[in-house]
Order: sequence, then structure tokens, then C-alpha cells
Amino acid sequence: MIVLKSPREIEAMKKAGELLAACHKEIKKIIKPGITTWEIDQFVDTYLARHGAIAQQKGYRGYEYATCASINDEICHGFPRKEPLNTGDIVTIDMVVNVNGALADSAWTYMVGEASEETKRLVEVTKTSLYKGIEAAVIGNRIGDIGHAIQTYVEGEGFSVVRNFIGHGIGTSIHEKPDVPHFGLPGKGPRIKEGMVFTIEPMVNVGSYETKMDSNGWTARTIDGENSAQFEHTIAITKNGPIILTDQGE
Repeated sequence: MIVLKSPREIEAMKKAGELLAACHKEIKKIIKPGITTWEIDQFVDTYLARHGAIAQQKGYRGYEYATCASINDEICHGFPRKEPLNTGDIVTIDMVVNVNGALADSAWTYMVGEASEETKRLVEVTKTSLYKGIEAAVIGNRIGDIGHAIQTYVEGEGFSVVRNFIGHGIGTSIHEKPDVPHFGLPGKGPRIKEGMVFTIEPMVNVGSYETKMDSNGWTARTIDGENSAQFEHTIAITKNGPIILTDQGE
């Protein structure tokens, strides 16, 4: 069942989203060659606690960290670790923030130092695809219109869209209905209605869209070892169009 949110609930989630966005902007300042994703995770945990928030992923189904930190060919759910990042790496930091019971979810891919032209294109196409998906998230459209907009753009740029991991509704729980694939046919899926709140979070690969899982049971990688990027916002559907609750102002 899709739970429609009241304006008051959306406003509470917007507060969580604003803090999450502020945290991402701080991460951008500290990402550089030599830093570890373990240090980034510790920074996020401390930052959120200092602002009266909870890192909602911590403890979720036994997950131990405040963030997911996915490097290069890791698509999502990478574990923070103590190996330093290198020039040319990309790393996606994904987090869910809880402010007084209201949640927001956002992932951002960062380039470490100077990246290759291919990597720059991957990151730019993935980010653009997120906003193309958001543009399709209007009352009267269907969820499939979002995925179709993303897939058409990404594949037209020569990249591929991951099928095995998708966006989702969010509210007081991390994962709610509706499911939000980043591929598919227009005019399919649930009708988009005022009060829906969900994530759009395309994961885009240089090579094949197929995935493989690490032995830890969490981390997904590209099957061919090529790089993957991800950008994610939490959005609320209103009569005036979608509102980005995790907007970083860019």
C-alpha cells in the first residue's frame, strides 16, 4: 500500500532532507586523495549526532555503519573501510537521516582528485538522469514514466542503467511502496499522486547493467569491473510539481 503524506509530514521530512543535504556539502569539502571512507563514515555519524539526528542505516538489518560508501565498480551498499582513496577514484556516499522520526535519503557520487574524461562523463550523465527522472514525477504520470525518462537518456549517452536496485517510497520507514525502477515503459506502474514521497536514485554503469554480490551479502558490483555512479534525491509530489527534499542547491 502506498501511504500518502500530509503537508505536515512532508515538512518534517524536509527538515531531515535539509540536514542530509548540508552533510553532503560538508563531505564534498573533505573528499580528497588519502582520506578513507571509514573517516568519512565517522564524520557523518558525528555530524548527524551533533545536529540531533540519527544515522538511520546504522543497525538496519544488522548494518553497522552510518553510510554506504561504494568505490569505483561497487554499485551500492559498499562498507566503509580504512584503505585510502586514490586520485581518479569515484565514491558514492549514501545515507538515511532521521530527524524526530522523519526520514530522508540521498546518495551522491564524488570524484577524488582529477578523474578521467570517461569518469567525468559517467558522473555527469548519472546526475543529469536523476533530474530527468524528477521532471517526470508529476501528478497524473505513472512511475514507469520516471524510469523510461532515465533509461532513454542514459542509454542514449552510451551507458547502462542497473536493474537490480531501485528507488522506493520513504516516510517513517526506510523502504515503503511504491517501488521506483530506473528503467521501463512509459504509462506503466502506479499513478503518481499528491502526497507521495519516494526516492529516485539511478545507478549507472560504464559497461553492462548486470551485477554481482560480494561475499558480505551487502555490496553489489558491476559484473565487468567497470565503474558505476549513483545520484539520489528524496522527493515529495505536490500539486505544484515535485519538491526535492534533499536539495543541495545545485
